[in-house]
Amino acid sequence: MVAGSSCLLEIVSDNTGEPLLLSRKFPLPMLPRAPDPAAAREFAFEVVARLRRAGYEAVWAGGCVRDELLGRTPSDYDIATSARPAAVREIFGHRRTLAVGAAFGVITVLGPKPAGQVEVATFRADAPYTDGRHPAGVTFCGAREDALRRDFTINGLFFDPLEDEVIDYVGGQLDLADGIVRAIGVPSMRFGEDHLRMLRAVRFSAGFGFPLERETRRAIESMAHLVESVSPERIAAELRAMCSRPGRSEAISLLVDTGLVEPVFHEFSDKPSAFWSSAATILDAIDEPDLPLALAILCRDDAAAMSRLGKRLRLANHERKLAAWLVSAVTAIVSATAVDGPASLPWSELQPWLADAHRFRLADLLRALAANGITATETAAWVSQQVERPATDLDPPPLLGGDALIALGVPAGPAVGQALRRLRNLQLDGRLASQAEAVEQVKAWLLGR
Repeated sequence: MVAGSSCLLEIVSDNTGEPLLLSRKFPLPMLPRAPDPAAAREFAFEVVARLRRAGYEAVWAGGCVRDELLGRTPSDYDIATSARPAAVREIFGHRRTLAVGAAFGVITVLGPKPAGQVEVATFRADAPYTDGRHPAGVTFCGAREDALRRDFTINGLFFDPLEDEVIDYVGGQLDLADGIVRAIGVPSMRFGEDHLRMLRAVRFSAGFGFPLERETRRAIESMAHLVESVSPERIAAELRAMCSRPGRSEAISLLVDTGLVEPVFHEFSDKPSAFWSSAATILDAIDEPDLPLALAILCRDDAAAMSRLGKRLRLANHERKLAAWLVSAVTAIVSATAVDGPASLPWSELQPWLADAHRFRLADLLRALAANGITATETAAWVSQQVERPATDLDPPPLLGGDALIALGVPAGPAVGQALRRLRNLQLDGRLASQAEAVEQVKAWLLGR
């Protein structure tokens, strides 16, 4: 029981900082987000209705309320309730609920496949934060206390779908109307509790086109260095969201202007403002943006920095490999086509890049670079045309395999690989068109011709 509050129950984490009911041994189930927005909304409505019929207070909470009020389709729905976790599981059944977040009062309720799932959280207040990211525990409270613990006013709203009524304890409706991102309460306290909130503030500001409220921004500028303590995985998650959505150029600019860019991107701390301005503009020109493309833009002249950054942020292997491949591909194509243009080069030199599974991302990146005067527009246009060719043209099956070469008399071992590469280049460059021609070529090599 916390003095001066209406809370009744306290749940404390152990001395590792992890919730007591969570385990590192078992991965959380990877459940898909609802593919059908209408079904997701209907299910979220029904969950609230069932909790209310059982005698509990229940409302939609957070981002889904914000998006509804902005006229956007929520990507998911969160529900806040006076029901305790055990009661939620009893109401919806153990087979249709997951208790992986029960230590923080959160139960996942599984809906029909088209509807996905919703998180049902008991109204709670947070105990003091000891690591700049996680509260030491939570206490179950009323709706008002729950709203006051949240990060920003536009995320602190509740909505009663049964009564079609907004419940606002934090002034979020006014800030939505004014288009402002404002921390709830004292900004320095909010960011001191959870340093990741500073990156979230940038993401919301850029994504919605809402400026940061003055005191909120001042707190970020003075506390930006604390982001150093946030786990690399969480920083990477915020960057993924920033770099893949509208407002991504504004997000880069805000990171620079608030001082967050240095703790987030150590590897580029010495770069001038023109570097970041150029990167933001190029990223904005990408048609299908994501984090690997953003990193390729930043690291296009420094592959070593790409390696260091990927390791530090603990990016997934496929993200690191894709970003590194894009940097290498742009370097190879731009340098190879700088003099006489791409059409003058043997196809065998360009084919390994332009037939790759990631060729469309490469074309996207080259178009964005060309649009900003970094690479030649002719090269970008030519690459864009090439990657649209049928796969059978881009990557035709080899005319001969290794067994066939050995049967013709090529010694087993490295000589086979060398011969295969030579044949492949001749095939791609249009100098060999059939198996028969390939056989004759191999025979000529064996005879020393």
